[in-house]
Amino acid sequence: MSTIAQNRKAYHDYEIIEKIEAGIALAGSEVKSVRAGKVNLSDSYAQCIHGEIFLHNLHISSYERSGLYTPEPGRKRKLLLQKKQIIRFNNEVDRKQLTLIPLSIYFKKQWVKVELGLCRGLKKYDKRQKIAKEESRRQIAQVKSRRGI
Repeated sequence: MSTIAQNRKAYHDYEIIEKIEAGIALAGSEVKSVRAGKVNLSDSYAQCIHGEIFLHNLHISSYERSGLYTPEPGRKRKLLLQKKQIIRFNNEVDRKQLTLIPLSIYFKKQWVKVELGLCRGLKKYDKRQKIAKEESRRQIAQVKSRRGI
């Protein structure tokens, strides 16, 4: 499994409740661009439309040697999930006011996979508490390493 891109902003701005792996439908030249690492996950999200989940604002740069057919870099792309999973996630998003955010894109064998997170947005004070906990954890680790514990 080789990671191509990660959405670090999502880990900072959202509380990730659940993660799931999904396939993504890409054109041939898009796969070559993904292999080259020309992917941007920031500000992208997934949405259920007519019983299918689509990924919006995922920017895959066009492949320079692609020829005549070059797909639009910011187009919506279909995610490949089982019907039960789609129904479950759609219900969770509607009922609990959650969001589907792509966390990373990677290759699993020869297939391009997307790790989706079922997320809840963090408020400003939640972010401050999270940062304070991380800093205190780091300080404790530093004290332990100095004392040889």
